Amino acid sequence: MANINWYPGHMHKASKEMRNIIPEVDLIIEILDARIPFSSENPMLADIRGDKPCIKVLSKSDLADPVVTQQWQDYLEQQKGVKTIALTTEEPEKMHGLLSLCRKMIPAKETGDERIEAMIMGIPNVGKSTLINNLAGRMIARTGNEPAVTKNQQRIKLDHGIVLLDTPGVLWPKLENKHGGYRLAITGAIKETAVSNDDIAMYAVGYFRRKYPEL
Repeated sequence: MANINWYPGHMHKASKEMRNIIPEVDLIIEILDARIPFSSENPMLADIRGDKPCIKVLSKSDLADPVVTQQWQDYLEQQKGVKTIALTTEEPEKMHGLLSLCRKMIPAKETGDERIEAMIMGIPNVGKSTLINNLAGRMIARTGNEPAVTKNQQRIKLDHGIVLLDTPGVLWPKLENKHGGYRLAITGAIKETAVSNDDIAMYAVGYFRRKYPEL
């Protein structure tokens, strides 16, 4: 099983910009793939967010095992300053619950400014753009069933005085965990040219045989 790595130049640039901007935002929203929460969690975020409040959104939860998703939410909320919410594109009312959660985590600011600046981040093709479009109620961010559709930052004003800073989907320089790399590839977070489709298919078959032998 070959190692998988994909970290093009635009990701390196975006990662540096995000490090510079994080001190200026009130809140971080990290989108995780509910099917692979551990593998889709950016290890660099823990280093750069400090004590900044963070909401971890488990997207595509309708495609994941609901029991396992709840276990992951319980685990992630053990981290200091972290809350979680599981979302699907079929539940728009729950998506707006995310805005209420933002308000609860940042109830007031010493400056008297009621606006909340939130940076939204995640791996490629994790559903950031779809979430933003649903929250905004209109097409703002480009979507596509392929990684690296968003390549530049943009600010989006939402209801409840919340401003989202959309960022490109980024991975990290080296995927140390070989299994994590294959899980990212299976869920579409890695460009097809960076990995063998045959290897991905074989890994996926082996995984489902081990985890869900009854299928």
